[in-house]
Parts: sequence; C-alpha cells; structure tokens
Amino acid sequence: MITLDDQLDFDEEKEFGAPVAPHSARPPRTVAERVGVAMVAIGTIALVAMYFAGPFLGGWGSLLVGYFLPAVGGVLAFVARYRGRPVGIYHDGIAFSSTTHRGVTAWLLAFGITGFYVALYFRDDLTGALGHDFIAPLVTITNPLAQLLASQDASHWFLYGFLYTLSVTVFGVRMWMRYRHNRYQRLRTVSVVFFQLVLAFLIPNLLILFQSKEYYFTYFWPLKPEYLYPSAWQSAEGTVAFFFYWSAFMSLIATPILTYYYGKRWYCSWVCGCGGLAETLGDPWRQLSDKSTRAWRIERWMIHSVLVLVIALTVVLWVNSAQEGRVLGDFSQAFSTFYGLWITMIFSGVVGVGFYPLLGSRVWCRFGCPMAAVLGIIQRVKSRFRITTNGSQCMSCGNCSTFCEMGIDVRAYAQRGENIIRASCVGCGVCSAVCPRGVLKLENGPEGTRFKV
Repeated sequence: MITLDDQLDFDEEKEFGAPVAPHSARPPRTVAERVGVAMVAIGTIALVAMYFAGPFLGGWGSLLVGYFLPAVGGVLAFVARYRGRPVGIYHDGIAFSSTTHRGVTAWLLAFGITGFYVALYFRDDLTGALGHDFIAPLVTITNPLAQLLASQDASHWFLYGFLYTLSVTVFGVRMWMRYRHNRYQRLRTVSVVFFQLVLAFLIPNLLILFQSKEYYFTYFWPLKPEYLYPSAWQSAEGTVAFFFYWSAFMSLIATPILTYYYGKRWYCSWVCGCGGLAETLGDPWRQLSDKSTRAWRIERWMIHSVLVLVIALTVVLWVNSAQEGRVLGDFSQAFSTFYGLWITMIFSGVVGVGFYPLLGSRVWCRFGCPMAAVLGIIQRVKSRFRITTNGSQCMSCGNCSTFCEMGIDVRAYAQRGENIIRASCVGCGVCSAVCPRGVLKLENGPEGTRFKV
C-alpha cells in the first residue's frame, strides 16, 4: 500500500531518469533504401580506390561508378525513406544526431568539405608548395563528360560545377520528398535544380563547345561583380556583348522590379546557385543558424560592408580604366585580387559551404552576399512581399524560429501578430511549412491585403 508520505517523497527525475534519444522513432530501412545505401557505399569505395590507384576502369566506366552510382543510390535511398511514410515533416532525433547537432560526424563533414574547397580554390598554390596535385584524379575521372559537353578535357572548375550540380540534384530529390505535401516547396525545389542544372552548368559548357565565352546566366553584379567590370565592356563584341547587356539589365532593371513584386525570394530561394545548394544539401543543418541579437548585429555590419566593398571596387576599376591607369595604377588590380581572394573564395566558398554542418546553411547568404544585401534593402524599404501572421492561432511551439535558416526569431513576430518584413528573409517558406497551426502565410500585395501566393 502506497502511503501519502511515499507519494510526497517520489522523485520523478530519479525514478524515470534522463529522456532517451528517440532513435527508435525512425522506421527500419526498407529493402529499396538498403539497396540505395549500398550503391552509395560501393561507389564511394570505388572512387577512393580510383583516387589512389588511378581511374583503373577508364573513361565512362570510372565516371559512372565513381560519381553517378552514388548519386543514383542517394536518390533511391531518399525516395524509399520518405515514400512509405505519411506526408509531413519529420524532425525526430535532430537534436540527438551527431550529424545535425554539431557532433563528431558534423565536425568531420565540415573538415572534409572545407578541405575540398581549399584544395580546389588554391590548387596551383598547393601543388607548387607541396609538389602534389590533390584533386587531379577527381578531375581526370570527369574527362568523358567534359569532352561531351565542352569538347575539352575537364578542369578543376568543371569538376566543381559538376559536383555542385550533382549535389543540388540529388539532395533536391530529398527536399522534394521531405516537403512533398507542400506545393510551394515542391515548385521551389524544381526551380533551383533547373537553374543550376541548365543555366549554371549545361549552358556555360555548351557555350564553350560552340567556341563562345563561358557565361553563367544566373549570376550577375554584385554577386558576380566582374560581369560589369570595364574589362567586360571592352571585350563586348558579338555574343559577349549580349552577356554584358544581360548582366546590366538584370542588375539595374530586373532586380529592383522583381524584388518589389516578389521580395528577394525570387532570386535567393528560386534561382541562385548558392541558395540552391543551401536549400538542398544544406537543409539538414538549417536549424543551426544563430538566432541571437548579437548575430543579427554582426550580420547587418558584415553584409553591408561587403556590399560597400564591391561597389567601391567596381567604381575604382572604372575610374582606373577611364584614366588608363594614370591615377590609381596597380592599386585597382591589388584591390580586385584582395576581394577575389578573401570574399569570393574564402568567405563564400571555404566558409560559406564548408561550415554548413557547424553554423547552418546560409552563412554566406546571411553575412556576406552583396546580392542578398541589395535585395534585402529593396525588400525592407519597398516591396509587396511579406509573411503575414495570425497571432491568435500561435501556440508558441517555436518550430518556425528553430528552422529559420536566416536566424530570424519568427515566433516573436507571430506571438505579436506582426507581419514579417525583414531584409534578411529569403522567403524559403519553411517556417510556414513546419507551422502546425497554419499561422504563417507568404503573401504579396499592398499592406492590409492577404493575397496568398
């Protein structure tokens, strides 16, 4: 018989202990998922073997086994994992996973991705200093595809574009399956995969095939500042002239108009390759973004400082060109080299992607991208886009804030029933997708209207 004293002495924490990580919540792998994982493992092992022993299969065999086999296996595994589950977003175990919560696996991934970017961006320097080309075997394996698309052997930049596109495509399938109940997320995923595959990979290489200059239609000033440098204008003849005028049109005319009507999401979440990689490959780490006020203050200073730098660099180069180098001399070239090294390579590449598993998927977009800065200013000052909230329905679960990759405390806005019009918001819509009460809506239209888009 349990007495009143026994009840009063009962210690819940002592009796029940610490909560157990819900690993058992994930259903067991299906046969199809196991086959997909096995294909990834076999392809990865083969790629490692080819890296150290040379592409022993040769030609297309090496490419298909080393790169496409793991890619197809990944697609199969993602489809099989989510197809048999009821639609909805599952976040079980994220706080307990070593991969998604800055555990050992996350640190190893961060070191691996960062190391690859260092070896890629500083290939010539490392080869000269160490006498060994670390990525040459990986480049060689992609030669058949480079010959097919551009009629030339692959370079390390071709390898980069190929792996980048492959990652967006494979993890785009994951994104589609994971958010397949949400029409906005499905369309957005198709968009970023299309723009990366077609406009940022296939067309630039086909241009080389037809003896034209390589050009990326999804990037323009200020994210790709060299497209409006004087050197671009001076060589603007024939097809190259079209590229220059396209960049000028998109930067100076289309960007303000599209941002006014649709907010920065039209670019950052639907077109941009950086955003595309963040939304697909980076999706498992979106919850790691810093939501503190201190991070927000740092963000405002850093991203606008980079914008000032790229504007100053563009002006300096044009002034130097107009004066034929008499005024600024070598300073303009030194300035350009500094920006290209520290901002374009180290910040956007090495840190921006390499730190996904530690700092979240939008480090570059949030703290450094000058294009995001321009779009954010327009969105904050004059735009029809906003995320509206129905505060009376908010139950303060915090899902929206947790999974905001831009570090916005969405819940605070929802609790007050305020529209969210933030310069940093990329309109990815995940806050709305993970809300269990339908509190958040992505809308366009004059203030006071509720036009769902």
